[in-house]
Amino acid sequence: MAESAAPPPPPPTLPNPNYPADSPPPPPPPAPSPSPSPNPILSCFSSKIKRPSVRVTSEFDSDSSVFFHKVSCKLFDSLAKLKVSFNNDHKGEVSPPHVSFISQYLSIHYSFEDQSTLLNSSVDVGPRLQFRASHDLKAQQGEATMVAKLADPGYAFQLSSPFPSAGLPKATLKFPLGEVTLEEKEEEETNKMLSINGIVKGQLLNGLCTAHYMDEELKLRYSFKDEELSFIPSISLPSNALSFAFKRRFGPSDKLRLVISSIFLSFL
Repeated sequence: MAESAAPPPPPPTLPNPNYPADSPPPPPPPAPSPSPSPNPILSCFSSKIKRPSVRVTSEFDSDSSVFFHKVSCKLFDSLAKLKVSFNNDHKGEVSPPHVSFISQYLSIHYSFEDQSTLLNSSVDVGPRLQFRASHDLKAQQGEATMVAKLADPGYAFQLSSPFPSAGLPKATLKFPLGEVTLEEKEEEETNKMLSINGIVKGQLLNGLCTAHYMDEELKLRYSFKDEELSFIPSISLPSNALSFAFKRRFGPSDKLRLVISSIFLSFL
């Protein structure tokens, strides 16, 4: 069998007419300049600091024709809250605002109207002991309180004393149905005596019955409320002063209200 013929040689490469044979190839495009690296400190703060959300609420009191406004926002990842409250009447007059800074352990309240500052603090010492203190910077008065929670839920013992202190602290025993308070009062400039006050609440006939004893006077009050009817009679002993409140709602804007107070009863 005869051998196959060798393939023909490739054709010669013709020069590119756009580039002369003796000219060098064009230079490569310049490399892009490197972008500056971000500051790690600023990046850390920007990732952790969030823009606080602002909440605005407004309420209208139809009896006094006054608008109540409140602006609040959470700060430091909800660790504190800043509140500004003010109101305006139907004439457009705006009251001086009230500013509050509230956190878990400290709250500061400032009133532009009175130019007074109230400081409140609270510290928990263990699961059953709490210390609270309040101080009015303008009046230079305050109160310190210790609250001890007892073993049973709903029971607590509280000691509170004003400062500058002028006598024995006030003792209060709280229980699920009410509380009893023992404190020292001045009857005259030199005479001091211990006074017992208390309040007891309980459910009675689908309503709430309350007995409040204070300054040697007992006030009995019964309150029944539902979506359409409110019935609140009360009587004070030993003065026999009777009060009565009744409200009936007929529609969203129609209601009947009757209030009778200070009727003195005499028993023969």
